[in-house]
Amino acid sequence: MRRLSPILLFLLAFPALAQEAYTGRGPDRPTAAASRHMISAANPHAAEAGRAVLRAGGSAVDAAIAAALVLAVVEPQASGLGGGGFLVAFDPGRQRITTLDGRETAPAATRPDRFLDAQGKPLPFRTAVRSGRSVGVPGIPALLTEANARFGRRPWSTLVEPAIRLAEKGFEVSPRLHALLAREANPSPALRAVFYGPDGTPKRVGEKVVQPALAKTLRLFASERRAPFYSGAIARDIVAAVRNAPDPGDMTAEDLAGYEVVERSALCGPYRQYRVCGMGPPSSGGIAVLQMLAMLESQDMATVEPNSAMGVHLLAEAGRLAFADRARYLADPDKTNVPVRGLLEAGYLSRRSELIRLDASMGVASPGEPSQREGRVAPSDPAVRDTGTTHISVVDESGQAVAMTLSIEQAFGSQLMAAGFLLNNELTDFAALPLTEGEPAANAPGPGKRPRSSMAPTLVFAPNGQIRLVVGSAGGARIIGDVAKTIVAVLDWKLDPQAAIQLPNRGSRNGPTDIEAATALEALRSALEALGHEVQPVAFPSGIHAILREPGRLRGGADPRREGVALGD
Repeated sequence: MRRLSPILLFLLAFPALAQEAYTGRGPDRPTAAASRHMISAANPHAAEAGRAVLRAGGSAVDAAIAAALVLAVVEPQASGLGGGGFLVAFDPGRQRITTLDGRETAPAATRPDRFLDAQGKPLPFRTAVRSGRSVGVPGIPALLTEANARFGRRPWSTLVEPAIRLAEKGFEVSPRLHALLAREANPSPALRAVFYGPDGTPKRVGEKVVQPALAKTLRLFASERRAPFYSGAIARDIVAAVRNAPDPGDMTAEDLAGYEVVERSALCGPYRQYRVCGMGPPSSGGIAVLQMLAMLESQDMATVEPNSAMGVHLLAEAGRLAFADRARYLADPDKTNVPVRGLLEAGYLSRRSELIRLDASMGVASPGEPSQREGRVAPSDPAVRDTGTTHISVVDESGQAVAMTLSIEQAFGSQLMAAGFLLNNELTDFAALPLTEGEPAANAPGPGKRPRSSMAPTLVFAPNGQIRLVVGSAGGARIIGDVAKTIVAVLDWKLDPQAAIQLPNRGSRNGPTDIEAATALEALRSALEALGHEVQPVAFPSGIHAILREPGRLRGGADPRREGVALGD
């Protein structure tokens, strides 16, 4: 790492004060430990269901499926049968990584001006979210059944049973769910009917929610797998909900019938002696995390104090460069020429890393000019918003590992409901403006197109080829920086997974430098501003869940900013 003056080094590396809690963030948690298998998920009900599957001899993917279905019941703000997601799985027997794209698709009638008004201006975000036009064809039912068919060891119906039981018998409203319901100024009739009382107030913490319509759908899912969602009664309910919305969409039965999960090539790159693998486009998370790590590799991160200005500065600068490329180049690879190889080429990333100065922030980064690219697209990046997303990490006794991130986009998605589950508003992840300076945006809406995502389920491998770390997060576009921070914290700063997750979040999406509000990082504001950073303390509603595999043991962590837990035996 290039040298600084001793005075500036002291200022930047001075360890920050003890972390403080803020509203919405729970207390720090102990690291979970196990010797056989482990799951980390965003709700205790989900983690318990996954561990029960592991105890019964199920695979890591089986456990993730059971946990995902429970989350569809108890965490309706974040995921569910009406959403989509990505899965990255490692099969130790075949030494093979499989990545499955279960992202939502736009209806065939979609045009680039989908989210513009009659004057050609972007619709107000609230209007776009709470509309039928924001709903993409759900991918989660197809993703889960495809994953089970490839990697499952337990009968499919047994994986659905814990979710059915919770939907039928009810679950107690958690503090986070209650707070998010209370935040809704005008909940939709569908949301109100399930999660609010007769007086219109959200159900209280500890009060039971029973969902008979969802239980019925889950029973059908247990017996008939994906078919009813794409060509049967549930498909008809989805189309009706979208087309009868106050601001209707144009989804058809044919849109649902044509949906398929896509197997993508895993994206892998080196970081020190490790190999990091993630999801390719339409995820921007896989490329951006790999780019950030590659640009940090030339820095001596091990000597940087985690809660120092330099610890913030380096991650923020790498984030600026990655997000500049993300905004210009990343979109659905089946509909757009995405220069994946060029963006990850070692020489290109080395040149990009040379733009990082230790004595000053670059402010706003420009996108690079990678080789092996076709065409040119202008940057057009939708605003970052609170999102409804969840992540599950699992390692089983055989060493099979899965990182799966699922989402319905905004908290509670579109608030439209079909067959007992909420529908996503993922199409608002497209660029609102189809043109920038007369050039087409890579991520503009289009027929059958999958919107760009920031989800970044990630696997890290040791030099011997075995799984080392399983990690991912919720949190919108900030997922990318949060996952990169956690990987650096584990591999460079030698923190255990729980400590790495609890480390205050920080980063930049090529704008202000975000630091987690009410944490030790706020003490660094003056030092960061002296480097030219525009500092922005913000709440980071991340949902990082990670498992570290070491000889003879597993160590896991769950994000105290959510309500999850890591469990194992």
